[in-house]
Amino acid sequence: MPLSRIVTLIVGLILILGLSLWLIDSLSRLYWQLSYSPLLGNLLLMLLVVLIGALIAAFVYYVLVIQKSEKRSQRKRRVTAAEIPAVKSEAASSTLQAVRQQVSQIQDEVQRQALLSRSREIEANLARGEIQVVVFGTGSAGKTSLVNGVMGRMVGRVDAPMGTTQVGETYCLRLKGLERKILITDTPGILEAGVAGTEREQLARELATEADLLLFVVDNDLRRSEYEPLRTLAEIGKRSLLVLNKIDMYTEEDKEAILARLRQRVRGFIAASDVVAIAANPEAAQLENGEIYQPEPDILPLLRRMAAILRAEGEDLVADNILLQSMRLGEEARKLIDAQRRRQADKIVDRFQWIGAGVVSVTPLPMVDLLATAAVNAQMVVEIGKIYGCELNLERGRELALSLAKTLASLGIVKGAIQLLSTALQLNVATFIVGRAIQGVTAAYLTRIAGKSFIEYFRHDQDWGDGGMTEVVQRQFQINRRDEFVKAFIQQAIARVVKPLQDKVEALEENEELKTGD
Repeated sequence: MPLSRIVTLIVGLILILGLSLWLIDSLSRLYWQLSYSPLLGNLLLMLLVVLIGALIAAFVYYVLVIQKSEKRSQRKRRVTAAEIPAVKSEAASSTLQAVRQQVSQIQDEVQRQALLSRSREIEANLARGEIQVVVFGTGSAGKTSLVNGVMGRMVGRVDAPMGTTQVGETYCLRLKGLERKILITDTPGILEAGVAGTEREQLARELATEADLLLFVVDNDLRRSEYEPLRTLAEIGKRSLLVLNKIDMYTEEDKEAILARLRQRVRGFIAASDVVAIAANPEAAQLENGEIYQPEPDILPLLRRMAAILRAEGEDLVADNILLQSMRLGEEARKLIDAQRRRQADKIVDRFQWIGAGVVSVTPLPMVDLLATAAVNAQMVVEIGKIYGCELNLERGRELALSLAKTLASLGIVKGAIQLLSTALQLNVATFIVGRAIQGVTAAYLTRIAGKSFIEYFRHDQDWGDGGMTEVVQRQFQINRRDEFVKAFIQQAIARVVKPLQDKVEALEENEELKTGD
């Protein structure tokens, strides 16, 4: 029980006792004065007993009921605070389990094993429950000196040239009042020149994204090249402290001006109280007697803020970070699966576009009409849907294919495709064969646009999006009318459609000549 409450109870008891004694004395005198009337005396005595009983009852109620209620509410607050990380940890475990199910669908063995390995690392971090503090910033901003000061012992070179910290170096410490171990990681500097510098920066960014608490170190006002990664890390949920180092190099006035600018720049994603100033490794000074004086590191503001955050938010930071890493891993797995499915679906589109071209080339029509290839396209839709886990029957596939064919015609894409491909074919194919080839090549081209549109439809869970089928089809037409694509497509069309037609025409002409000769 708090001391203030004990004092209140003692004072209350003294007051109650004093009032009771005064009341008993006063009423006893009044009772003797009213002795001539036994009825009034008895009523007065009863009133005295009731008043004393009420005082005692009120005291008992306060001690037993109110205190019990307060303990219950405190216990409830403690349980709620403990349940929050537990719920997030359970969510992280569920997410990891879902990720593993996704990963099992990845066909690339190397990628699958890499993701499984990372999921096991996240699960191990969840079990250990260590708090990851990552020191991040530009090269030689004083990151290693900061780590030295926090650890209270030398753990790396100080006053090092840029690029000294080649890999993430991690050190362990304990904080009074916190059960979890704290791991502090010193990262390579960002914005270093050369290929090696870029590789080290990539490592630093990866380590930063895995931090429970991020210490972003600068030695002056934020540059744009520093602001962008800090903002990006804050936006993905990184709890961050912005640390202004080397304040011993500035006057008090300049230091306050820089701090004010920093707080203004990061307002909205880092609190003003989370921008702190330190001197991790103050410069030595020469005294008048010639001796060299080395000031002690001034990192107390950072230590106080870190301690406050880790004690108040440590459990949540760990749970939040584990959940974030699990979700990021799941997103990476989804991207790999999506790329894998798109490759498979593209192969299906490529196959059916030339099947459609063959059908139209064998049975030429008065005009190019996708309705004639509806059966071919229906089967294409069914197979694309199967890749994305959507089991469609052939009738539903035909409905979708016909609907899209009508959209192509209504948007003028059929006419546009004929013009586009006729021009391209005339530049690459002999005139006599163009007329017969145009229908087959255009059918292949339109089947491709249809197939690519259906890939987008199934990628988004059988949803055309806000713009509907029209917007998706128009976008695919714009993508597939680019010069570089049309050139490559025409070369394929010549090999798959025009050349077989040409061979067929030549064979027919030879047969005619043989008949004539006979």
